[in-house]
Amino acid sequence: MRNKVILSVLTFTMIVLSCKEETLPKPKAQLRLEYEHPKEGPLEMEDYRFVRNQLSSLKSKNGQSLTLDYPMMNGSIFITYKTVNNNLEKLLSDAQRLSYEHAVKADGILEQPFVNEEDKVYGMLYEVTGNAASQSQFYLTDSISHFVTGSLYFYAKPNYDSIYPAAVYLQRDIRRIMETLRWKENTKP
Repeated sequence: MRNKVILSVLTFTMIVLSCKEETLPKPKAQLRLEYEHPKEGPLEMEDYRFVRNQLSSLKSKNGQSLTLDYPMMNGSIFITYKTVNNNLEKLLSDAQRLSYEHAVKADGILEQPFVNEEDKVYGMLYEVTGNAASQSQFYLTDSISHFVTGSLYFYAKPNYDSIYPAAVYLQRDIRRIMETLRWKENTKP
């Protein structure tokens, strides 16, 4: 009888232990953020114009400089205009220096040249990866009279993994600004 009780207890224990589901670690996942499709509209300045995402708000417009604010992403694109007065070399070196000041915290900086021969718009886009203060910088010029710089900043401590979806979205907006920027005197009828 004692052997039957022991055998029953062992059988019961094995059944209970064998029916237990094995615990597996959950796979890593990333937060999926989706933003509205851009709604484009023109933005006219004194010496230049471009197409902007109208989901952004024109936060400030000071002379030829402006800020496009994206409150749903807690970020802004700052755009500054300067007239070229025999100082193109200095303007170019300042724009490049500002972009590479982020190299200390950045994992990498990707340079993407921009050339629009037909409308005389030339420039460079710098995409910054890593925990840098700015995720994108750019400049555009006609090499004679006009010089525009721009930068993307988020109002949060830099954490590249967290801001990545918003950075990609706003980098698309920056590319669209670069592609559509025209100098006023180069406007075709």
